[in-house]
Amino acid sequence: MARLRLHGWSKHLGRKFVRSVEELGPGVVTGAADDDPSGIATYSQAGAQFGYGLLWTQLLSYPLMVAIQLVSAHIGRVTGSGLAKNLIEVLPRPIVLFLVGILLVANIINLGADLSAMAASAQLVVGGGTHGFVILFALICVALQLFVSYRRYAEVLKWLTLSLFAYVGVLFLVHVDWPQALLRLVWPPRLGTDALLTIVALFGTTISPYLFFWQSSQEAEEIATSSAHSLKRTPRAAPRQFRRMRLDTSLGMAFSEFISIAIIIATAATLHARGITDIQSAAQAAEALSPVAGRFAFLLFALGIIGTGLLSVPVLAGSAAFAVSEVRGWREGLEYKPQQAVGFYGIIVGATLIGVAMDWSNINPIQALFWSAVLNGVCAAPIMVAMMIVAHQPRIMGRFTERAPLMIFGWAAAAVMAAASIAMLVSVIL
Repeated sequence: MARLRLHGWSKHLGRKFVRSVEELGPGVVTGAADDDPSGIATYSQAGAQFGYGLLWTQLLSYPLMVAIQLVSAHIGRVTGSGLAKNLIEVLPRPIVLFLVGILLVANIINLGADLSAMAASAQLVVGGGTHGFVILFALICVALQLFVSYRRYAEVLKWLTLSLFAYVGVLFLVHVDWPQALLRLVWPPRLGTDALLTIVALFGTTISPYLFFWQSSQEAEEIATSSAHSLKRTPRAAPRQFRRMRLDTSLGMAFSEFISIAIIIATAATLHARGITDIQSAAQAAEALSPVAGRFAFLLFALGIIGTGLLSVPVLAGSAAFAVSEVRGWREGLEYKPQQAVGFYGIIVGATLIGVAMDWSNINPIQALFWSAVLNGVCAAPIMVAMMIVAHQPRIMGRFTERAPLMIFGWAAAAVMAAASIAMLVSVIL
């Protein structure tokens, strides 16, 4: 009898676990997209230039990024609308247009840098020119968004991000100064003003504005494409949905941070230890994987860059399209066919085309990735402040205005981003 009871209990737990995993969605995909080519390049540069010295930024950013992504998810699920549409309800229209404008500029630069890095990575493996690869990857991304459900191909593409676990493998094959690494994970060294630019880039690539708009829009779109309603209309569903969003977002951001820490430690133990402190090419960045992949290091690096790029480029273009369409009052959503939402898909195609054009400039792809992360860091603070104002408005959130813990961490995230950006700009001016 006891054995039968135990068997029944284990089956119940198994079903509950499977159900929980099946409910995971926007948070996990957002976390996977967060380790985009810009992130990989920025983490690699941080490890190469400063060794283990900037690991503390990742431990600090985890609770902040979970909080701010949860706020964005809550806004979408509670109201049934994306972030930009809710901003219009609270803030003067010119301010919202300004915020969406800087999001659009940052996304296009990030998107262009990602495409160039994907092309440079493909060139490492098969040779040839990068321009052709940029056009190819752009066409793939646009075609997928126009004709295939993002949710469907994200389920496939997110498995490519498993190649990033190669950085974890490096940690077992090279000498890592673990006492120093663990110390720098919790206690920053004195690095001087030179590190401020990289700190802003690290925060910017980890807590990126496009992810706020994307996750809130994805929560709203899940309502639009199912029989579910916003939590303002069905408050009894709130406990289950808030629990699901908390698990979804926490796991997604944990994956992102785990990989970022592994990349910094791996590049610190390989590139920095050999005196390579300034990464100028994809080939140099790929060298960090040579201990685990040998002559296949370029292939493994390319898989990681291309896989995360194919995930993140649609998120960058899509989040910009959601934001612009919501402000303009256009029909928006990836569930619509192109002819049903011309403006929405026009933004996606237009942003991607401008990103493609950027490859014809003389900008180094790896440096472009780093600077796009810096731009994200500078742009994030005002958007985060606007988000927190929305999240505390009863007129918008009803009975589900954010509680103290999330409000504290959300405002702390905005303060950290603002302080880092101001300190960096002051150091540049002086």
